[in-house]
Amino acid sequence: MNCFTGVTDIALIKSFFRSVLRFLREADMLLLILSLISSIFGFILISSILSGNEVETGALNVQLGSIIIGIAFFVLFSYIDIDIIADKSKLLFVFSVLFILTLYFWGVGSETHSRRAWLRFFGIGIQPAEIVKITFIIITAKIITNYKERKTLNSFLSLVQLVVVFLMMFALVLLVSEDIGTSLVYLFIFLIMLFIGGVKLRWFALGGTALTAIFPFFWFNFLSERQRVRILVPFIPELEPDRLDLLWQSDQSVRAISSGGFFGQGLGNGRLTQAGVIPEQHTDFIFSAAGEELGFVGCIAILLLLVAIIVRCIIIGLKSNNTLGMLVCIGIAAKFIAQTFENIGMSLGLLPVIGVTLPFFSYGGSSMVTCFAAMGIVSGIKLRQNPSRFRDF
Repeated sequence: MNCFTGVTDIALIKSFFRSVLRFLREADMLLLILSLISSIFGFILISSILSGNEVETGALNVQLGSIIIGIAFFVLFSYIDIDIIADKSKLLFVFSVLFILTLYFWGVGSETHSRRAWLRFFGIGIQPAEIVKITFIIITAKIITNYKERKTLNSFLSLVQLVVVFLMMFALVLLVSEDIGTSLVYLFIFLIMLFIGGVKLRWFALGGTALTAIFPFFWFNFLSERQRVRILVPFIPELEPDRLDLLWQSDQSVRAISSGGFFGQGLGNGRLTQAGVIPEQHTDFIFSAAGEELGFVGCIAILLLLVAIIVRCIIIGLKSNNTLGMLVCIGIAAKFIAQTFENIGMSLGLLPVIGVTLPFFSYGGSSMVTCFAAMGIVSGIKLRQNPSRFRDF
């Protein structure tokens, strides 16, 4: 009996190591390496920003734990067939709606944001709208794929269903959590997926015309006066002549970045960063810390890492053997493009400060885990380009 048990244990160990070796050989290790480098880079920046802060240890533990959990999710989603998940798109939609609606009852803000964007349990915050970005991409990809297979994608009724699904998610995020930045990320993802999916340009022209017509109603009835000013003030600075409120963060961010020069002032030596002058610098304005302490070189390194991740997602999507996989990869790439563009844009004072994290770099457990999970999904799509690899799985 003992001999049999020993043989079984050896067989299990061998099977485990074979699985690990197969994962290392067939999963997209380049994406994992890029993600790890980016998250560790971000962790170092966060450590520098929070040095001397009484919440440093707790925040760093949360970020480190999120990276570890994120790696586990990367592995998990590399082996989950996205087609099986997409087949449950109706359930995913119900889950997404209910998950965001929980913010209406239990949502809370942060120390500097009043919007109800987080659920907090035992000191741990979860941001539903961040997680639902992934389910939204899968749902949209599944609907587009179904209509493409039926050759009805460009019919009026098909596009109406797609727009209704998007508007429900967009409106929920905007109205329940009052999160303009995340809502705009959803919009960008949706438009890119429609375009890549094959929606004809005439529908975009018609949609743009309709949006122009209803925009004034949306602008004055769905956005508060402060939200309207927040959006306009980077382009019309006269709206805030003293620059002590909405323009304060971006002004200080630009000062920090410009003072960094080519090589920066060194980690832990940034004058504005270490003084804590810039609110939410470890989340929304982490790029300014990189600019001040690591200079132009550090900023370029961040951009190169994110561009490499985005390009890798696009390449895997274009090589995918099915429409669904291609659209999911493109949707994930669009999510990273939108967040990178908006985050860096507001750090440079070029775009409104609307609270969007920099993927893999900003502090935030939900954001970190979601980013790794998204990379795992892309890795899984690459792994399944040859279905014969899964005969023994």
